[in-house]
Order: sequence, then structure tokens, then C-alpha cells
Amino acid sequence: HGINLLIIVTFAISLFTEPAWADQTSSQREEIALVNGKAISKIKYERRLSAFMKRAAHRGRGMKDADLTTAKNRILEDLIDAEVLYQQSQKEGVKVDDQAINGQIETIKKRFPDETAYKEALDGMGISEKEIRSQIQRGLAINQLLDTNVRQKITVTEEESKKYYNNHPDLFKRPEQAKASHILIKVAPDAEEAQKKQARKKIETIQKKVRQGEDFGSLAKANSEGPTAQRNGDLGYFSRGQMVKPFEDAAFALKVGEVSDIVETQFGYHLIKVTDKKPARTVPYKEVQQMLEQHLKNEKEKTEIQGYIEKLKKSTTIKIFI
Repeated sequence: HGINLLIIVTFAISLFTEPAWADQTSSQREEIALVNGKAISKIKYERRLSAFMKRAAHRGRGMKDADLTTAKNRILEDLIDAEVLYQQSQKEGVKVDDQAINGQIETIKKRFPDETAYKEALDGMGISEKEIRSQIQRGLAINQLLDTNVRQKITVTEEESKKYYNNHPDLFKRPEQAKASHILIKVAPDAEEAQKKQARKKIETIQKKVRQGEDFGSLAKANSEGPTAQRNGDLGYFSRGQMVKPFEDAAFALKVGEVSDIVETQFGYHLIKVTDKKPARTVPYKEVQQMLEQHLKNEKEKTEIQGYIEKLKKSTTIKIFI
């Protein structure tokens, strides 16, 4: 759910990247909702919506009407939920210390080249640091409230994580993997015959040196035209489907320590040396237990937080004007 510190702090940061809001007309100051008589301003809602639209455009996603309606509803719901939680944090006397707020302000400042650029961004937006501090203070107060009332009470037993592991065997299967190094002499697929011949001659010369017992890694470092040259040609571990087919077929056909014949791919000519292989396996429970327990805790947290918010809303008067 949208209620967590990261999102609230990210929202504070997003204030800097919005188009400048013109003069604060009365229509921009209208409330969009009331939570126990406390207003959620229209401008706050519009800033969130603008940030969402900007992110969607940046990702190149077209926005359908249905998607926009869903987004608007979610943004309004998140703002109401945050207000409900903040009011509860104040009822319970949650205090946020200035040091924590200063820490978050410093994180935001790091997004700017220097203090001047940060101040200029604030001035350009007509937003005071006081407003940013207020957003962060609210976020931290909500976080503390959720820690005390929800997160600290969540536990995941070994029985639960084992049950999940046993019920989802496919999630823990790992395919066969090969670890290989390669030497690449680049040649474009549409290169002229003369260029191809030149590249082929170059890789054949290197192949002779490999066959004469010269170190494959050193030859890769000195000659390979791929980005792995600095790492002595090391590609690390990969499974089927991660490399182009001719390369993959050659690598998986080799035994550990063997070097391939010259392999041609869309990138050029390769020599491949397999340095290790891992057979297909099922990852043992003990290896994933910690990760699994964290995953299950996160899932429980989402559900429990939503339940906690719904419970608080039952004794909250909410009016929406949209």
C-alpha cells in the first residue's frame, strides 16, 4: 500500500520536479476531502496526480481513461489513509525527533549539486523548507505508528515458511548453469566480406595461441573487444535463454576447462572457455529460509496495515468532494 516512509519522502522530493504552480487561486486551495474535519487540499492531490502522470509519460506508457480513473482513486485513497494514520499517530502521542527529519532532508539535498541549487528549486516551486519538513515529519510519525501497532506484532513461523516452500516447488528450481569466459572479435552482421575475413583472421591467430597453451584470460584481456575484456573475458554464470543461441549451444556442449572452436554470432567471432558448470537443482529450504520469511512478513504486513487502516476508518468521518 502507498503508506510507507519511502513513498512519503519520494513525494516530498517529487515536489521539486513538478511544473511550477501559478498563483495560488482560491480554486487551487479548495479541499478535495475532509477527514474528521481536517482538509486534504486540492493542490496536494493535483501534485500527486501530476507526479504520477509524469512518471507514466517517462516510462512511455499511454494512459487509458480507465487507468487514469484508477490512479485518481488510488491517489485520493492514499491521501485519506495517510491523514487517518497521521491523526491516529497524534492521538497516541507519537513524537518525531528533529535529527530524523534532518537526516531525510539531507537525503533530499543529495539529489541536488549543492545547497544553492536546492534553495533555487524550493524558491522556483514556491515551497518552503518548512512544508518539506512537515511532509517528512508526518511520514516518520506514520511509520512509527505502524511499527508499534502493526509491524512489531507480525511473526512468521518456520512451519509457515516450510509450507510455502513445499507448496511452490517450481519457484525453487534452478536450471543448469555454465560459467564461461570469452574472447570476442567484433564484426557487424552486415559487414563487408573483407571486414569479416580480417576479423576471422584475427580470431584464428588468437586461437592458435590458446592451442599453444597461452593463458586464455590474459589473451582475452589483451585482445577481446567485448566489455568483459577487463575481467579476463569472464561472463559469470548463466543459464539457457540468457545468451544468443549459437553462443549458448557451444557453451553448454563444452566440458569444464574446454575451449570452443570459433563461434559466430550477431556480435562477431568468439572463442569460449567454460570454467565451471552447475547442474540443474532445487534450492534447499535452508538456503532460502531467511528470504522466504522476509517475503511472507512483507505480504502479511501489507494485509495487516490495510486491515488496521480500515479499522481506524470505521471511527473516522470522511467527506469527499470529487
